[in-house]
Amino acid sequence: MAMELNLSVIYAFSFLTTAISFLFATYLFFWVKKQKATNETIIRISDYIKSGANTFIRKEYTLLAIFAGCVALLIFVFLPSPVWMGSPLRNLEMALAYICGTIISALAGKIGIVVATSANSRTAEAAREGIKPAFLVGFRGGAVMGLAVVGCSLLGVTAVLALIGDSTVLLGFSFGASSLALFAKAGGGIFTKTADVSADLVGKVELGIPEDDPRNPAVIADNVGDNVGDVAGMGADLLDSNVASMAAALVIAESLDSATGSANVMMVFTYAALGLLASVIGIASARIGKKGNPTRALNTSAYITSAIYLVLTAAATALIKGFSWRIWGAAAVGLAVGVIIGITTNYFTDDTKPIVQKVARASNTGPAFTILSGISYGFISAMPAMVGIAISALAAYNLCAPMGEGYAMFGISMAAVGMLSIVGMIIANDAYGPIVDNARGLAEMGGFDEETIRIADELDSAGNTVKAVTKGFAIGAAGLTVISLLGAYMAEVNQALAEAGKPLLAGFDVMDPTVFFGILVGASVPAVFSAMLILGVDRNAQRMVAEIRRQFNEIVGLREGKPGVVPEYDKCIDLATTGALRELIPAGLMAIIVTIVVGFVGGVSAIGGFLLGNIISGLLIAQFMSNSGGLWDNSKKYIESGEEGGKGSDAHKAAVVGDTVGDPFKDTAGPSINTQITVVSLVASLMSGLFAVFSLFG
Repeated sequence: MAMELNLSVIYAFSFLTTAISFLFATYLFFWVKKQKATNETIIRISDYIKSGANTFIRKEYTLLAIFAGCVALLIFVFLPSPVWMGSPLRNLEMALAYICGTIISALAGKIGIVVATSANSRTAEAAREGIKPAFLVGFRGGAVMGLAVVGCSLLGVTAVLALIGDSTVLLGFSFGASSLALFAKAGGGIFTKTADVSADLVGKVELGIPEDDPRNPAVIADNVGDNVGDVAGMGADLLDSNVASMAAALVIAESLDSATGSANVMMVFTYAALGLLASVIGIASARIGKKGNPTRALNTSAYITSAIYLVLTAAATALIKGFSWRIWGAAAVGLAVGVIIGITTNYFTDDTKPIVQKVARASNTGPAFTILSGISYGFISAMPAMVGIAISALAAYNLCAPMGEGYAMFGISMAAVGMLSIVGMIIANDAYGPIVDNARGLAEMGGFDEETIRIADELDSAGNTVKAVTKGFAIGAAGLTVISLLGAYMAEVNQALAEAGKPLLAGFDVMDPTVFFGILVGASVPAVFSAMLILGVDRNAQRMVAEIRRQFNEIVGLREGKPGVVPEYDKCIDLATTGALRELIPAGLMAIIVTIVVGFVGGVSAIGGFLLGNIISGLLIAQFMSNSGGLWDNSKKYIESGEEGGKGSDAHKAAVVGDTVGDPFKDTAGPSINTQITVVSLVASLMSGLFAVFSLFG
């Protein structure tokens, strides 16, 4: 006999699950803090990293607070309808929801910085005792980030809908999280790759010194960048995807439930909360043997979490009245495809697999062949993910279409919720990467023995592979999310058209010139957006290369590593900070402005085409960049492990060039594109009422 529950019970369950995740995250944070950190050199350098990361985050968030305040004012005046034409209270709710979204996204980034800068030194120290304790410190540090981010997103979405009861306002909350994530990811990505590229080119290629040699003035900035880019930026990015997937599903669910109760809204919250609960269980059970493989341990924990989620949601579907097995099937398909995307990404980026080894072999012939082979395999690697997203959308659509009008798009939105259901575990794996990357550098700078550095290298290599997998997963999830946001856009547009007495929109005909106009413009935006971010890294890195060379030339004894001679680390950190803050706004602002212009020129049909073009082009470029970058990075590490001539060989120098090209691909432009797609989709949905009434050719 199925239980009959109401929405209040489901809200309470969501809040309870959030509380459990926060409590467990707090326990893990204090567990990490209790681990020993006794090496004075490591403590001093770790404090440098913490100070640099906090300084950058403070300056970045100050700038973004001004931007968010301006956007909130515009939202209050114009959305969801001009304040002089609609309800001022509704506009105020939308503006406040937007501000709450930005705050929760900023909070996610700050939590990540706090825990990662505490875990890095402790992971380095734990590596002296073996791979098992070091893995556990790094993973649990990342898990704090994962649980906090997903807890914050579920808490925010539940609170907004419970207090206001309007899913359109929820889109404002999602836009707040997405817009801040877009700029935080862009800014952090520019910072981290400015330092990484510069440190590698001058240190490894020109001077032939190790990656984390303390003589290199950019080495601390590089470690700071790991935290502000890969921890704070990626955390905000995945929070944005999680919130956006729930928001899109809830907009469609609310329209379906308008005459039949609240079963579909209840399903969204139940499945999201059970995903967080599954992540808690999966994180608690993650283990590695004394001589275990960290990559296998991370992947196994993700598979276990997926299995737990499927069992929990199946039980909920069987026990709760009104829940549909077709919807469960759509969520299961989304999760399965997410796992498959992760497996295929792993094949193209893992240094134990043949593709990475082929690129390393090609590096013997020179950097041109490193680049050509990496680009080629990067493009090939995008196809399985694109096909996977297409199959999951098609399967979810056809599974749920027999349920009635509107359920097909709801099925796609639930596939996105399913794919992101284990995002707590995914973020834990992702944040593990920069923690062990920092730990590897600290182990070298702290003068630890070769065996400790080898263990830290093994953890770091696993982190690189898993980071590539999580980026592929995040991009795939963004693909399904924005397809479901397209459904939310249709629902918002048709409501606005009905109020204006205009014909409703049934779909987007590509033979319609306004739709085709939108497709072409939308497809071009991710390419221009990527170029602007990479050029930002280029300009900033050139300035930092000049600064590193200056210090090596002017500071007596630095090149030789004489005792007591220390580089001016602060100058490189300041240079990276100033440059990143200068470059972080233009690219994101360009994407938003182009969306608004297309809407007012071509109307709601042109925006439909714009979103289609943006989604397809963006997903392809994002997958290509993310996988190419991961492939080049691990090809370099494969050579550094002693293969193809080892460190200092011609193959190594060629691989370093490939890695420096791949760095802004995988850590700046690639992962920022999926946030860009989400942001323009939300802008389109929020402004659909204005586009329906005011446009030149609509």
